Amino acid sequence: MTEPRVQPDPAFALLGLYEKALPEVYGYLLARCGDRALAEELTSETFLGAVAACRKEHAPPVSTPWLIGVARHKLADHWRRAEREQRGLRLVHDAGCDVEDPWDEQLDALRARQVLETLTVSHRAVLTLRYVDGLPVRDVAAHLGRTIHATEALLTRAKTAFRRGYQEKEGRDA
Repeated sequence: MTEPRVQPDPAFALLGLYEKALPEVYGYLLARCGDRALAEELTSETFLGAVAACRKEHAPPVSTPWLIGVARHKLADHWRRAEREQRGLRLVHDAGCDVEDPWDEQLDALRARQVLETLTVSHRAVLTLRYVDGLPVRDVAAHLGRTIHATEALLTRAKTAFRRGYQEKEGRDA
């Protein structure tokens, strides 16, 4: 009779990667949310989620890009939760604008970050996923749990709000 062989915990693969990946995951999150406490919390959630994912059958290979993908999902989850909370606290009056207005000006990165911080969670989320992460609208919609049409409409409203805030800030900084 043979003794059952003890299998190593697949999550141990993360240990070798942890020190290298931690600053990259944290930096990714901090650059997108601008809040150290939130970035730390989401980084922690990312690694806890990665441990759970590693323990599943047919788990993907552990790598820093994979962890960044997990972090992106955690950030999108945070944005969805925050948007649901905001929706529950206020009645949304949406004066939608269907006009597509390309904006080809150069943006000042600091001013853009400051304006992003003033936008609603849903506007910040859609703009960040689309223009900072460079995701196509289809993927942004999937991350935010919306239809493509609803995401396009949200993106139009978010660009309008961003443009308005950016130009107002530009007028004050001049």
